[in-house]
Amino acid sequence: MSIGEEIRQRLQEGLAPTRLEVVDDSERHRGHSGWREGGETHFVVTIAAPSFAGQSRIARHRAVHAALGADLMDRIHALALTIEG
Repeated sequence: MSIGEEIRQRLQEGLAPTRLEVVDDSERHRGHSGWREGGETHFVVTIAAPSFAGQSRIARHRAVHAALGADLMDRIHALALTIEG
């Protein structure tokens, strides 16, 4: 399973989003720190979930990171989040 697919699966299972987009943005970072051949180093995620209602921006980011897990976060270099409540 690709890292992008794993991100999607873990967010689906952990947060039951009503909207989820996972984009591998690695190619735009070719030659930059953290980039590696084959991509899957830089991701852009847009997510909306009912559980985000009433949460602060920091709490929403923490919830996404918790759903992804430290093991997966250690395998990517960058994660840009757009979180909709």
